Amino acid sequence: MHPHFSSSIRRTIFLAKYSPAFHSPATISPEIHSFSGASMARIVTRAFPLAFRSSPNNQTSLRFLSHTSTRFLTSFSSSSSSSVFGRRIQISCEEERNPTRKGVFANQRGYRKVRRWPEKKKEKELELNVQICLEEELPDDPEILNIAEMLKLNVPMAMKLAFDGLKDSAYKTRDAAIDDVGGFNSVELSVLLCNDDFIRKLNKDWRDEDHATDVLSMSQHIPGLKLPILMMGDVVISVETAARQAEERGHTLLDEIRVLMVHGLLHLLGFDHELSDEAEAEMEKEEELLLRSLGWKGKGLIQCAYDAATNGSLQTETSDGELLKDRKREGSLRFYKPKFSYIFCDMDGTLLNSRSQITSTTAGALREAMSRGVKVVIATGKARPAVISALKAVDLVGKDGIVSECSPGVFLQGLLVYGIQGREIFRGSLDSNVCREAFLYSWEHKVPLVAFGQDRCLTLFEHPLIDSLHLVYHEPKAEVMPSVEHLLAAADIQKLLFFDTPESISTTLRPYWSEATKGRAGVVQAMPDMLEIVPSGTSKGSGVRMLLDHFGVTAKEVMAIGDGENDIEMLELASLGVALSNGAERTKAVADVIGASNDEDGVADAIYRYAF
Repeated sequence: MHPHFSSSIRRTIFLAKYSPAFHSPATISPEIHSFSGASMARIVTRAFPLAFRSSPNNQTSLRFLSHTSTRFLTSFSSSSSSSVFGRRIQISCEEERNPTRKGVFANQRGYRKVRRWPEKKKEKELELNVQICLEEELPDDPEILNIAEMLKLNVPMAMKLAFDGLKDSAYKTRDAAIDDVGGFNSVELSVLLCNDDFIRKLNKDWRDEDHATDVLSMSQHIPGLKLPILMMGDVVISVETAARQAEERGHTLLDEIRVLMVHGLLHLLGFDHELSDEAEAEMEKEEELLLRSLGWKGKGLIQCAYDAATNGSLQTETSDGELLKDRKREGSLRFYKPKFSYIFCDMDGTLLNSRSQITSTTAGALREAMSRGVKVVIATGKARPAVISALKAVDLVGKDGIVSECSPGVFLQGLLVYGIQGREIFRGSLDSNVCREAFLYSWEHKVPLVAFGQDRCLTLFEHPLIDSLHLVYHEPKAEVMPSVEHLLAAADIQKLLFFDTPESISTTLRPYWSEATKGRAGVVQAMPDMLEIVPSGTSKGSGVRMLLDHFGVTAKEVMAIGDGENDIEMLELASLGVALSNGAERTKAVADVIGASNDEDGVADAIYRYAF
């Protein structure tokens, strides 16, 4: 249920954390303004001038959807009659007063006497000054911007009806600290739209509760302080939570935000459903009355919560809530700005699980990241055809996918690097003498060995482990060559790959070939049962660096995810390096953070947790 503050707590909050800031409508211009206690705020057309003052602990930047001098033009006219203590409500910022009268006065037309009627005393008008704000980390999502525009009209409408309802109301539980609205010249209210992270921080700072909620009401009214302005306070709404609730309740995001806004407004007017059953019933009645009178869809928040509890669908903390606390939910990245422009991701042991498959969860996270403008680039020891084959299974190949023959990428441990439009910008080749020695060793000791030459795989004999390279790891099917010399003449070789048991590789193959190729080549491992021989001075990390130079971007814009020793340089290069928990110990030692394993959708978890 919606958390809120008692009157005494709310007053303490604003005395301690907020400094008064009054602005005359005539002094506010539609441009960027800086407020004490908050960062720069962006003023856009048509809202009313009231600064949302953030907690000094947060130093939050807010975007203000600001105002023009246009009057409020809906079915509620700009100075329509109201039952609020016989007053009229004016919803505007500026008004052209005493316009120049044109024509000739009667006494100027030669009349000897002019009869004048006493001018009727002008009725005092109550101004409603409403500020609609977007928290700075909320991206410029078109739907959210449209909703903010609608709120500029909707919030004053709801305020007017709510004030009308205060007169002669028979509510017994409402705190009547705000009763004589007619005693003020103007009323100020701000509505802030934010994401779950922001409202969770507010809950933690103000209420010592470390979780997100749908709406917070933060009163700024101080009873007994004689001011011409009623400073109601702030209604803070998480559009991220609102979007989930809208989906569950079968209506639009705008409908849900209107429901939350009405709920928050009633809290500021002294309603509190948590006091007692009677208080809950009274607030629920007023919620339903306002929504029905305004013609808005959706039930009141109290009734929605009751329905959810009755149907057993009320959201509760899961047992792994602590683990997921900082992780954004699937489908929620639209409410966050990306922290990085690029995500470089490994394949085996990272993007692929232990069955060499990409799960639907991971594929969904990649799509969501790309839809928010983040470019995902593959950096792998695999050949490009193998990557295309693996990603084709989850429909991530082609123009709107991650990889194609016309997309950038780092392949074969950085020995083939493709840039914009898939243009080759680097190709490295292994010393032919190293290749010859390795294949002679393979033939003599019957150790399976495969040579990679761009999009081809070559070998001297068939073996089940070599077959697995194609059947399990999606690599091109190995072609059996009649001799070493035929093999060397068939393709320009980028790297070699030995297969053996993890024990044999660590105790025999790796020590032997590290020494045998010293000064001519290097050895790397991506998988425990594979040993790769690559040209000296080349690596996946160097390939990533070449590609960044080609793009004209810096490593500060990059997040990298990997697991093997061949990912170490890439993780060190990136602004944020994520090693999955199934990775090599050396790799985890250099990473900035250690994520979930590849069998726990580690890439998806890293995207939702760190990329936005």
